[in-house]
Amino acid sequence: MPQTAPRLLAAFVLSCALLATGCGASLIPNTDVEDSARNREVVAFLESYRHAVEARDVRKLLSLASPRYLDHNGTTAGDDDIDLETLRTKIAALSSSVEDVRFEIRYRRVAFHDDHILVDVTYTGSFRIGEPDGGHHWSRRLSDQRYVLERAGDSFLIVSGM
Repeated sequence: MPQTAPRLLAAFVLSCALLATGCGASLIPNTDVEDSARNREVVAFLESYRHAVEARDVRKLLSLASPRYLDHNGTTAGDDDIDLETLRTKIAALSSSVEDVRFEIRYRRVAFHDDHILVDVTYTGSFRIGEPDGGHHWSRRLSDQRYVLERAGDSFLIVSGM
């Protein structure tokens, strides 16, 4: 009898450990986002955006923007808002001065709402900027960002955050 008690206790502890590790939600690799089909679809879409940024592909970037694109830049003042036309101008200007891009996104959270999806990320960007005298310099950014997406058929469009 004394030998079965330790075995029962060991089996109980092992069972509890297995249950505890098996109940946690799994995450999409290299993200903080729960692994689900919907979340994978969102991350895959934003990865296509990230690749377009690195390729400096203006057409692709603009094709990912919603016709309703409007970014308030985190302020209440309207003078720094970016609509689709302003976005076109800014992306074209950047593509002519940016010579190289390294852009990484860490996906933190995806939240689905009735008419939009919020995606919170932390991004790291390194941009080699050409200068008028022929030289260049690197500009680096590390920041939290929120993308607002809308459903567009079987994909998405970016409403805010580019």
